[in-house]
Amino acid sequence: MRFPGFGSEDDGSLAAAALLACVLLVQCGSVSPGETPKVRPAAVAGSFYPSDPKELADMVDGFLARADAPALEAVALVAPHAGYPYAGQVAAYSYATLKGRKIDRVVLIAPSHYEAFGFSSVYDGSAYTTPLGQVPVDRAFAAKLASLSPLIRLSGTGHTPAPGKMEHSVEVHLPFLQRTLGQFQLVPIVMGDQSYEMCRALGMALAKLVPGTNTLIVASSDLSHYHRYDDAVKMDRKTLKGIEEWDYLSMSRNFDQRIWEACGGGPIIAAMIAAERLGAAHARVLQYANSGDVTGDKSQVVGYGAAAFVKNTGGSAGREAPFALSRQDKAELLKIARQSAESAVKEGRTYEPPAPQSEALNQERGAFVTLKERGELRGCIGYVAPIKPLYITVRDVARFAALEDMRFKPVGARELPLLEYEISVLSPMRRVLDPKEITVGEHGLLIREGRYEGLLLPQVPVEQHWDRGEFLEEVCHKANLPRGAWKSADADLFRFTALVFGEPRAAEAPNSVPQPEARF
Repeated sequence: MRFPGFGSEDDGSLAAAALLACVLLVQCGSVSPGETPKVRPAAVAGSFYPSDPKELADMVDGFLARADAPALEAVALVAPHAGYPYAGQVAAYSYATLKGRKIDRVVLIAPSHYEAFGFSSVYDGSAYTTPLGQVPVDRAFAAKLASLSPLIRLSGTGHTPAPGKMEHSVEVHLPFLQRTLGQFQLVPIVMGDQSYEMCRALGMALAKLVPGTNTLIVASSDLSHYHRYDDAVKMDRKTLKGIEEWDYLSMSRNFDQRIWEACGGGPIIAAMIAAERLGAAHARVLQYANSGDVTGDKSQVVGYGAAAFVKNTGGSAGREAPFALSRQDKAELLKIARQSAESAVKEGRTYEPPAPQSEALNQERGAFVTLKERGELRGCIGYVAPIKPLYITVRDVARFAALEDMRFKPVGARELPLLEYEISVLSPMRRVLDPKEITVGEHGLLIREGRYEGLLLPQVPVEQHWDRGEFLEEVCHKANLPRGAWKSADADLFRFTALVFGEPRAAEAPNSVPQPEARF
């Protein structure tokens, strides 16, 4: 697609810019003497953005001038990568925060739109080109980065333009960086796999190399794709809220399951993991819009968001947003849990609760339902991530707790009057930076290492009379990991809080079926 006014070229200006860029490459030491530079050409100039240098510079400068962004010392940024007529103004809100800053290196993490491959591809060439000139690649940094993990490789895969595969996710950011930073070195990365393990490997590697350097990380991502305007706004707001809550574990789950959408969800999560270890655990959403706001066509839109990851300056980073339920809300959820379990056990059907009026019950929240009989555990299953409205989550997990907890046989109809229901509504997940953050009785824990994962609710260590050390060991045991696995560099430990409430203990029935003793 070409846009009006795009495509004219000033050959003299381009030649001069290319000559200057070649000089800069040699000065930066990116090309060894006698080596033929491998330069990635501008593939989408004239389609995603203007190919004429002056027109391009004027357009970018205009976007930046209209972006009323706060002054931030961001460790990392998120910016969209769609065509400038659609997403350029939103992207400018991220790049406007760089005015007046001197940055030596930009690590730009982007998704692959055209091919899948099982690693993060760090460009193995010497430069990327735009109509504003060449941007030298920091080859020394790139080589060190690739040496830190088998999931990161020096490669042209995902970068090299080919017919029908004009990857744009790195390129479109460069004119903004050229206009705001002037000279800098680039580390372009294209992710061919956006799994949590891939994001973690890249984020951890960057966290090892970046300290002590003047480096900015940029995550390249658009948001939802091709939904009606109102649906897109609703979905995108959830993604942006996840960024603000710094719950990248839940974000990764929801991206994998396509509950939320961001074509660069992996780059965002990798940037968050790196930024967190570099001292930033606070996100500022700077701007949001979608293509319908630009074109007026709201039938199928693409969402765009700008965000900055900054160090905590106000003492609020890491605090969960307040969440409360009224007495009526709690009663309604307990009723839904009981009716869901009884419908599943007695009739084999899914209970369909009426949609509640309460805003809190319609929020998407993670939650667990715990079933007990005579004070002993009878089932406990939950959704960790906020994937459905709270009342539907409680409906689902109550049914699962009654019938699908593999530690117990399914609940029988005779047991239903004996069941006690307890609901735990979860806060967002935050990685534990220091074990001293963990307060027994306040925090639950989730540990993840590779394919192993275990969770214990906040009430469990209180019921079992564990101290913090025992709590840490037991959550590892729950994940089938060694008890000291929480200390491993390969493990991520997350804390959360829970709003816990339940029913009074049910009276015992004469013909109740005894259940085996168990502990959650």
